[in-house]
Amino acid sequence: MALRRHLDPTAVARAERATRLHERAIADLADGRLAAARTHANRSLRALEALVGPRHAVVADVCDTLASIEGSAGRFARAEAWLRRALAILARKQAAPETVTLHVRTQRNLGSLLVQMGQYARADRMLRRSLTRAEAAFGRDHVEVAGCLNDLGVLCKFTGRFAEAGRVYRRALRLLRRHAGAHDAQVATVYHNLGGLGHARGRHQAAEPFARRAVAIRERLLGRNHADVAADLAALAAILDGLGRHAESIPLYRRALVIFERTFGPTHYEIAVNLHNLASAYAATGRAHLAEPMYRRALRIKRRLFGPRHPDLAFTWNDLAALCASRGERTRAAAMYRLAGAIFAAALGPDHPNTKTCRGNLAALRASAPSASRCPTRSRVRRAG
Repeated sequence: MALRRHLDPTAVARAERATRLHERAIADLADGRLAAARTHANRSLRALEALVGPRHAVVADVCDTLASIEGSAGRFARAEAWLRRALAILARKQAAPETVTLHVRTQRNLGSLLVQMGQYARADRMLRRSLTRAEAAFGRDHVEVAGCLNDLGVLCKFTGRFAEAGRVYRRALRLLRRHAGAHDAQVATVYHNLGGLGHARGRHQAAEPFARRAVAIRERLLGRNHADVAADLAALAAILDGLGRHAESIPLYRRALVIFERTFGPTHYEIAVNLHNLASAYAATGRAHLAEPMYRRALRIKRRLFGPRHPDLAFTWNDLAALCASRGERTRAAAMYRLAGAIFAAALGPDHPNTKTCRGNLAALRASAPSASRCPTRSRVRRAG
């Protein structure tokens, strides 16, 4: 979005400085330097608002970046506010061809943020809107469409629509391999998500090759110590857990946790997911004394980010309940299963696989003998990556 034709030479120089600040913010965000990214993006925003006013498309672009920064920091309400502002600006410029890509991307980002916030119905509307806009503007086989399909696949996986998720992921993969090649970062993302889908469906053996491809591509592009590589490692580890290969998964979780904490600090969402999964691996190998503190820390991080009724907390409540049941702590376990089931039912509906799993776990606990030292079933709800 060129500014030069609207500005005098002095203003052009100021606009170029503002653009460089925005580019620095994007680079900082990619490297996990969120405080620096926020500072540079805000300075860019103030400069651009002074130059071209608060309703120019370049202002919307910086608002979109600020939303990504706040979302990465777990400040979801602030992220949504930035995205809403960006969309309000872009809605006035729908006929301008140069803003279509930004409009599609901002709609996608808002839809993905709503998925993180557990607002699945709103997310579905926004993601399908972005897909429709992209197909109308660019055609069904454009690379921009692939990003919309991938984000929609993530939502479908979370809401239990596994067949639809598989279809849209595979379509996204075909488009990306055709346009970007087999070793592109976006291809790695779809492989990561296909692995996560296989994990969610309990098809761990089929999921493992996808997860390994994601790790290989990302390490080749970014090196061994990048946060995106850590996310791929954690997803692979979850699949290995499903195959019972905990001796392989635990070192991967530990490696990912070191990278996440070094990159994001101690309270990032990815750390909560990694702690949960590492705790489950410890529980499966008889190290309950290591597992429970990790589950508790994961719950504290998630509660801080999402509040107490987000479905992501229910994953952890369910698995902590299973740990308590295995130690004969039946009353605690029953209360946690009921809480997890109520959260899933409210967010996903009574017929979602995760809601049914919690109900089944509670029923199995009630049916087991009071003197049993271990709950006869220890079904985990599915969560990966």
